[in-house]
Amino acid sequence: MSQNNSSETADFGFKTVPRGQKATLVREVFDSVAGKYDVMNDLMSLGIHRLWKREFLTALDPRPHYTLLDLAAGTGDITFGWLKRGGGPVVMSDINASMLSVGRDRATAKGYLGDIEFLVADAEKLPLPDASFDRISMAFGLRNCTNKDKVIAEARRLLKPGGRFMVLEFSKLQIAGLTGLYDRWSFDALPKIGQIVAKDAESYQYLAESIRMFPDQETLKRMFENAGLERVTYRNLSGGIAAIHAGWRL
Repeated sequence: MSQNNSSETADFGFKTVPRGQKATLVREVFDSVAGKYDVMNDLMSLGIHRLWKREFLTALDPRPHYTLLDLAAGTGDITFGWLKRGGGPVVMSDINASMLSVGRDRATAKGYLGDIEFLVADAEKLPLPDASFDRISMAFGLRNCTNKDKVIAEARRLLKPGGRFMVLEFSKLQIAGLTGLYDRWSFDALPKIGQIVAKDAESYQYLAESIRMFPDQETLKRMFENAGLERVTYRNLSGGIAAIHAGWRL
């Protein structure tokens, strides 16, 4: 599965749009769903995303002397899990101010504000100095980026030597017998649930389509390697519905 590499267009779900418009369209999706995002994640994954994030946090290996850049941080699940497990200071970054505002409210309620710096920025071009972080995480955000190769290269730039970039993302189902059921859930049930819960079927149609357009496990592994990351690995979760990719800057 390859991404659209045209210099003039980008995929927006199953549609092709002018490259310069994708970020705005994605921002509108997340502006729409921000207030219901956490509830919808539970419904979309039947709660399994919480288990995936737990596995992801274990792999991130939070330690007090490690700094974390949490990209596409959204409402803060990875940031808060990192801090709860004893990780060091976090820059919580998202291109979408609405999502980050929900995250800030949650951080306030949890008493984490002193440990977090908030940054509204595009993951393709971050206003941060080279070699700044021990860990960089991105959970369910890379598929929404216009130029995924730029995001991965930017992550490598920002890692300290010995640092690790880790991505948790929906991937390619590896169990052929479940494909029909998975497709019906994605394209029939999710938009209907989105309409009921968030009054927005169209955004959830996009989210389902964006999963199918995302590079498969081996393709994303090569993209990590092409960006200069080393010892790149991935691990499938729930039969490949999601996967954790990881690469080191050595």
